[in-house]
Amino acid sequence: MIDILLLAILGIVTWCVASEGAWGAGFIFVSVLLAGLLAMNYFEPLATFLTNNIASSGAWRQRWDSIALVGLFVAFIFLFREVTVRIAPTYMQVHPLVHEVARWSFAFMTGYIAMAFLLTALHTTPLPREFGGFTPERANFFGAVAPDRQWLGFSQYVSEKSMRNGSMGHIFDGPEYTFPQHQNSIWPSFPIRYATRRGQGAASGGQAAKPLTEEKASRAF
Repeated sequence: MIDILLLAILGIVTWCVASEGAWGAGFIFVSVLLAGLLAMNYFEPLATFLTNNIASSGAWRQRWDSIALVGLFVAFIFLFREVTVRIAPTYMQVHPLVHEVARWSFAFMTGYIAMAFLLTALHTTPLPREFGGFTPERANFFGAVAPDRQWLGFSQYVSEKSMRNGSMGHIFDGPEYTFPQHQNSIWPSFPIRYATRRGQGAASGGQAAKPLTEEKASRAF
């Protein structure tokens, strides 16, 4: 079921974005990419704030993560969309072949990012550990590709490299530990943390597990 849903998201988003033309598709691609990265970076601090100030009991502790993640993603897309509409030209002449290649390429990449982001968002939902064909350890796109792992890896790479904030060393996901005979000192745990929380919630009859956002409330690129 999850495979068909992801394929539908990819197809619908690709078709809709391609209808914007080459320039429009390019602007939307950049908007969705930046919106996804910003949402991934700030949703946990926002979820912690909402938990502490609005609703901190029951299932809301699990719901705020998914609400904050998807809400920030949508909000940033609308923001960037408004900015590009106001500052970018409505139409620029390009060669017909370039136009077709560009609009479908940007549209497909936008659809893939949207699909990968929404699949990643499923990890944060207050649902059972496995549901509707979704399994944290599985390549959830027809058993061949794991768009969520690709998106998490990309977000991790960007936060560690190009968007790392000076000497503060804050990154998207991954506490730093040093072990003998291991060169790697950063250990990302996003799928494991959220799979464990969903499993604990299901085992306790739907009661929310301890929120996972507290230790990362101040984390930023």
